[in-house]
Amino acid sequence: MKYVTTVNDKQFEVEVVDDRHIRIGDRLLEVDFQFVSGQPVFSLIVDGKSHESYVYHTEDEWQVLLRGHQFQVKVEDEREKRLKAAAGGGVSEGGEFHLKAPMPGLVVAVPIEEGQEIKKGQVLIILESMKMQNELKSPRDGIISSIKVKPGESVEQKQIILNIH
Repeated sequence: MKYVTTVNDKQFEVEVVDDRHIRIGDRLLEVDFQFVSGQPVFSLIVDGKSHESYVYHTEDEWQVLLRGHQFQVKVEDEREKRLKAAAGGGVSEGGEFHLKAPMPGLVVAVPIEEGQEIKKGQVLIILESMKMQNELKSPRDGIISSIKVKPGESVEQKQIILNIH
């Protein structure tokens, strides 16, 4: 699984390869990360070097104290980040909006129809990708002007799947 991790406003792509390995960018690291009994303390071993870290979760990020430095860390899985982007963070309320597939997949359901009035956050398309169903929601209020896919059809990443005006 890939994650986009932001540490003190700097982004890193982190891939969990298996139980003992992660990839940060193009560096493969052997890691062991263990919870230490009843405290927000973790034992972290990276490439044979041991570190003790304190980890606290706040509402939308993690506070990590490691080697005397405090870091603010936000973690989003790659799929979640793409879904948010497809939902159009910062979408204007006027004009036509083109909803694009955030990933390749199979259209499972289209619970709306052309001409229907929709509300922000309403499910527009259910897309299956990598054996997971993802609800693509409306980024704004509007009216469905055209639907370009049907249940059972495959879509490519960034393919326009419907329009809202």
